[in-house]
Amino acid sequence: MKAVFLVRATGGLAAALFAGIALYLAPLEPGVLTLQLAFSPRVFGQVVHLWPAEHLARYRSHFPADFALLACYGAFGWLLATRTALFAGQPALRCWAKWALPLAAAFDSTENALHLWLTEVPRFGVPWAYTAAALAASLKWGLLLAFAFAVAFALAVRER
Repeated sequence: MKAVFLVRATGGLAAALFAGIALYLAPLEPGVLTLQLAFSPRVFGQVVHLWPAEHLARYRSHFPADFALLACYGAFGWLLATRTALFAGQPALRCWAKWALPLAAAFDSTENALHLWLTEVPRFGVPWAYTAAALAASLKWGLLLAFAFAVAFALAVRER
């Protein structure tokens, strides 16, 4: 019973944080996803320079909630894969799934740290940092999507 509570609590909190962050960042245009996938200083700079100063401040101020979000979804993925019967009939999928969201959270944390640093002052002389941040974001989103497909697959197999 405790495991089910923890899965629901971490999942519910992650969903609430995600929704809150999405609403908070909704006024930013271009959107945050455009910034996350900016692999070069030029593209990153174009996005940031289209934002007024208060939007950049809004973006930077969301990071404490985003760090809480990544902790919640990382824990949720681990708990769902290891403390429930969702992947019971698929040991290989369970083995992969238990690491998918914690790894996504690690990439998210890397992306956040780099974005905090890159938005503090212009740092166009370090192109590797922009590439690393966008790569971390890409890997995060890929793992989140793959985990969602794994859950959908596990649910479909259980229904048969």
